[in-house]
Amino acid sequence: MHRYQGAQPVSGPAYAGPFKIVSTVIVLVLLGYGFAIALRFPLLSYGFGVKLVLVGATSLLIASWYWFIRGTTTIDADGMRQSAMIDKRVRWDEVRSAKMLGVPFLGWLFPPRLVVRSSNGFTTFNGGSQALLIEFANIALASQRQDPAAP
Repeated sequence: MHRYQGAQPVSGPAYAGPFKIVSTVIVLVLLGYGFAIALRFPLLSYGFGVKLVLVGATSLLIASWYWFIRGTTTIDADGMRQSAMIDKRVRWDEVRSAKMLGVPFLGWLFPPRLVVRSSNGFTTFNGGSQALLIEFANIALASQRQDPAAP
């Protein structure tokens, strides 16, 4: 795909408001459930390995939730990037094709994602704002114009 040129840089949340609300509720329920279990069982009497697994699982749950809430996606002259627990970045010269994929009947919770095929494999970008989704559609359309057989 040739170098895509949008009208201006676009940046916004990686995940939409409804997804953030649902993920927050799920995290709070899981933390509450974990706390209730901790009160019922003598967790301090278990071995170091069990304690380490519980602390690790709780840490991963909180870290994942944090990046659902704070993650941003940016599209600019250099390419696309998304801040997350592990940042994603694809430069325009690496892009071979792009396609938007959505979850049927759950678009209100899971907006379409942009799947980019690059020289390094596939990368999925999430867009939680209308401006990002419009730019995703423009990128996918530009990719189709360049390569009609793109996935």
